[in-house]
Amino acid sequence: MLDKLKQIWKIKELRNKIIFVLLLLALFRLVAHIPVPGVDLGALRRFFESNQLLGLMNVFSGGTMENFSVIMLGVGPYITASIIFQLLAMVVPSLEEMSKEGESGRHRINQYTRLLSVPLAFLQSYGMIMLLRQSNAGIIIDLSIFRLVTTMITITAGTMFLMWLGEIISEKQIGNGISLLIFAGIIAALPTQIQQLFLTFDSSQLVEVIIYVLIAIITIAGVVFVTEAQRNIPVVYAKQVRGNRVFGGTASHLPLRVNMAGVIPIIFAISIVLLPPLVAQFFLRVRTAWLASLAQNVIALFNNSIFYAIFYFFLVVGFTYFYTAVIFHPKKVAENLQKQGGFIPGIRPGKLTADYLQYITNRILLAGSLFLGAIAILPLALKGVTGSQSMVIGGTSLLIVVSVVIEIIKQIESQLSMRDYEEF
Repeated sequence: MLDKLKQIWKIKELRNKIIFVLLLLALFRLVAHIPVPGVDLGALRRFFESNQLLGLMNVFSGGTMENFSVIMLGVGPYITASIIFQLLAMVVPSLEEMSKEGESGRHRINQYTRLLSVPLAFLQSYGMIMLLRQSNAGIIIDLSIFRLVTTMITITAGTMFLMWLGEIISEKQIGNGISLLIFAGIIAALPTQIQQLFLTFDSSQLVEVIIYVLIAIITIAGVVFVTEAQRNIPVVYAKQVRGNRVFGGTASHLPLRVNMAGVIPIIFAISIVLLPPLVAQFFLRVRTAWLASLAQNVIALFNNSIFYAIFYFFLVVGFTYFYTAVIFHPKKVAENLQKQGGFIPGIRPGKLTADYLQYITNRILLAGSLFLGAIAILPLALKGVTGSQSMVIGGTSLLIVVSVVIEIIKQIESQLSMRDYEEF
């Protein structure tokens, strides 16, 4: 590892890229501590501590919601817009054709995603402000029409600023920019939580801390193993005679990842889990008795740890299958193999190959989806067993952190390999 670090440091271009990305992440954390005027931050933090769902949203924003920062929404609206266009590409023929046009098609879809992010950020900022206003916790001091509009514009501009930062980071090819911003937000909370752990440490908690450290190590190892795990399907390419030359006749493999969907199913599931209680918050103080009672029952139901964990787990498992069906098409893979003269030994080309790939995918997805579900509810399970909430980073956050680190390492290694080829 030290040799790799020395090699990276010696390459001026790569070193400058890494330093530039680190400076941008530092800028992101600096902006995260600039609050929107007219908010009682003390009351806001107490409100977030008392609300489990908003606390989860605060973790994914990197603590920016708790500070009511100008970038309090993080990159959430952009992620939502990306998910919307990925789903639309399945049902809208023009978008589906656009996604097949290569780099130009992806560039146009990305432009539409940016445009959709603006109204989404504006609506989400309004929803968050109204939610805090209805809490009666004395969070928002003054909310005139002018203050409301300027606050919404400021928060929307903050989200656009983060989108711009993410794209600049992606251009440097040191990881995905949006993923790195989420990564930085999660990691930023780590020093504070460790400090609190040491300040409140008691000798009676030693066994508990050791258990958490062991669970964290085992979880990290499991995440790396499942993220990198793949099933290699053998593929043989038939020989082709062109003139006096013979082409093909080689054996290769088709890699099928155990976790093709990454962390997207968890993001989908969190969005669905947060929506009912979040909407119910708006109806707690309505004059209609049955509606207020229904809102209270919905919030009470989702505050039940057992129901919350079971519902969350099955959503993650279901969305893993759903999103894999969106991004992986066995029929198209089978057609491409047939066009290239490739076939799976013992399986006829065409429909039988597609059916075989679908069968294998469903089998490995079962393991991948159950693992993702277990990672998602890990903090809830530990809280139920130990009765403590002192786990520093949740399973979902750990999955994101490890996935981003693996992606960064791969991109840096590819750049190192490219320079080795140039020297050769």
